[in-house]
Amino acid sequence: MNGILIVDKPKDFTSFDVIAKLRKKLGQRKIGHMGTLDPMATGVLPILLGDTAKFQIFVPDNNKSYRAKMKFGITTDTLDITGQILLSEKSEITRQDLEKVLKSFLGEIYQTPPMFSAIKKGGVKLCDLARKGVEIDRGKRKVFINGIKTESFDFENQEAEISVDCSKGTYIRTLCDDIGRELGPGAAVTELRRTSSNGFDESDSVPLEKIIEMDLEDILQKLILPTERLFETFPTAQITSAQSTRFKNGGALALERVKFSGTSPNDGVYKIYCSDEFIGLGKVDGASDELKVLKCLK
Repeated sequence: MNGILIVDKPKDFTSFDVIAKLRKKLGQRKIGHMGTLDPMATGVLPILLGDTAKFQIFVPDNNKSYRAKMKFGITTDTLDITGQILLSEKSEITRQDLEKVLKSFLGEIYQTPPMFSAIKKGGVKLCDLARKGVEIDRGKRKVFINGIKTESFDFENQEAEISVDCSKGTYIRTLCDDIGRELGPGAAVTELRRTSSNGFDESDSVPLEKIIEMDLEDILQKLILPTERLFETFPTAQITSAQSTRFKNGGALALERVKFSGTSPNDGVYKIYCSDEFIGLGKVDGASDELKVLKCLK
């Protein structure tokens, strides 16, 4: 089974927990996901079934969006409310204070990944080291914050909710911790929800518990999206049945014998179809006047 299933991940599940549940439900081993979510987080988790997982490296839209609630005046070892409180102090942050600081986080920024994360160093997850009380140098990573704004603010309880549009690899817990440090009294995430990922949003997602309750046939007919949904912005090219056989075996095709959408083909990646069937992705090589294979759907 190939395709995409957009899951609304429940709280207290790891991304791997979701995959384990789906493997059992769908009777399929080959399942991957696009972007790990913390156990405390909920929201959009794109699941890739079968050979669709092999196309992940070609997905053009890796941006993600989140809504995060945070509490000022505390700092924890996990950077969220589930961790051990390291520091607690009086906070009198105003909405104006927060919004002024948020502006400084727009655009290109550098983050230090949290120790409580799935990143591996020397084959060991940082979170496993953190649970043993070990902290190592992680180095800073460049990420991009496309948009960030205050959704709500509670002065009395010193709590706020922000929405963030960001690049792949952004840690929202780290972002909120950095915001808290910039403001002074610190901050920790109390709730986190991913609202979009890789071009899919909440309207595409289905709660995991609902999926588990559904009949398998209903899941296949109503929820599984085709692989090509990952590449909606790509131009298309049509090939014949004979060309399809050659293409699937790794053979390049002469450009003059391929029907491209729009005008003459430009160097770039195309969705390849045989009639209405999505075959895979090909790349136009102007130097050799060929359409070369990037990846085929088996």
